Amino acid sequence: MSTDIKNASPLRCAVLISGGGRTLKNLLDYKSSGRLKNVCFPLVVSSSPTAAGLQYAALCNADAQVVERKEFDSDDAFSDAIYDLIEQSQCNFIVMAGFMRKLIIRPEWENKAVNIHPSLIPSFCGPGFYGKKVHQAAIDYGVKVSGCTVHFVTNEVDGGPIILQKTVSVHSDDDADSLAARVLEVEFQALPEALELIADGRVTVVGRKTVIMD
Repeated sequence: MSTDIKNASPLRCAVLISGGGRTLKNLLDYKSSGRLKNVCFPLVVSSSPTAAGLQYAALCNADAQVVERKEFDSDDAFSDAIYDLIEQSQCNFIVMAGFMRKLIIRPEWENKAVNIHPSLIPSFCGPGFYGKKVHQAAIDYGVKVSGCTVHFVTNEVDGGPIILQKTVSVHSDDDADSLAARVLEVEFQALPEALELIADGRVTVVGRKTVIMD
């Protein structure tokens, strides 16, 4: 089955965060430098009222909202509250930018939400693999190459179609912090690149694979 990813121009992204907002700031830096011309960020939703990343919403004149999981009795109700905000802001795409809560992906949002994971999926991914745990697992296993993966979000953790991946070398003297810093550099390249491809209508999903058109 083939699915073309078609979105209105510009790609109106709701950015979901939970912490410091480094990924959001990087996207805004790309935007301010004249790249991501067909992408904008009208809405920032944080799962924490103390998330430092909320400060960056003002930089893009975005509506900043907080939706805490503890205020809801289920993942479905929590997700409904976020979708209400997304629909009110007329966003047509979702970017997970260090979002540490579960958003239920509704059928109408299939292939309209992306996440970036700090490993080369399918290695070191899935439940329990987040933050430094990912990088320590890669080091402990002894891999020589690691990196990041931008993928569409599904209701399987880290299980959606892969859009693109970037690699870094793993050094013999690496610890989780040094490897994380090197992977973060390519994360900052990969996510804006993936959003540009999607906004330009160059991504097609075929089964669980993606095809990037020239």
